[in-house]
Amino acid sequence: MGTLSIDLVTDIVCPWCFIGLMRLDNVLRETGTDATIIHHPYFLDPDLPAEGVDVAERLKAKYGGDVKAMFARVEAEARKSGIPLDLSKQPRQRPTDRAHTLIRAAAEKGTQHALARALFEAHFIQSRNIADADVLAEIAAGFGFADDEARAVILDADALSQTRQEAAAMADMGIGGVPFFVFNRALALSGAQPETVMADAMRQAVAAEPAA
Repeated sequence: MGTLSIDLVTDIVCPWCFIGLMRLDNVLRETGTDATIIHHPYFLDPDLPAEGVDVAERLKAKYGGDVKAMFARVEAEARKSGIPLDLSKQPRQRPTDRAHTLIRAAAEKGTQHALARALFEAHFIQSRNIADADVLAEIAAGFGFADDEARAVILDADALSQTRQEAAAMADMGIGGVPFFVFNRALALSGAQPETVMADAMRQAVAAEPAA
């Protein structure tokens, strides 16, 4: 498979986004595809309070039914892609404007995708608070950021405002759910699709590229 550009729209507190990212990585590795991945912010809930909300309570209020069954379905899909997900270990959904702002800044360092994956792992697997400046600075240190640099990025009012504007722009474009993938700026795929579906979409995007 040839070279791909991939625009990936996610929110770090979305478990399906974590699954989608891992499936993308699996397909890229298995097919030997060279890809440039550009991350874009999205907010599942742009109005979250600073302290976040209890995920189980929010889901029960919104959908009713058995929250444990909802969790079990997501966890089962995660395990298919090698993620040892236990949603009970991370009870809170927190604001992600700081995390997304850090990811945007990592683009210049060439570590954007790796940092995004690390933030998903920190939130879901390590049960860390990815809205906390100390936590974010510690994680960022492994992806090219000095401590003071990371803190300056995630506390910068203008940078945070730009992140919120970009997230709003994603919604304005009609993206109503994440993860959302765009291959070679031409072929879109919504949701954490099976790896076979994702691989087919990639092949179609490459095949549609005009000859040089």
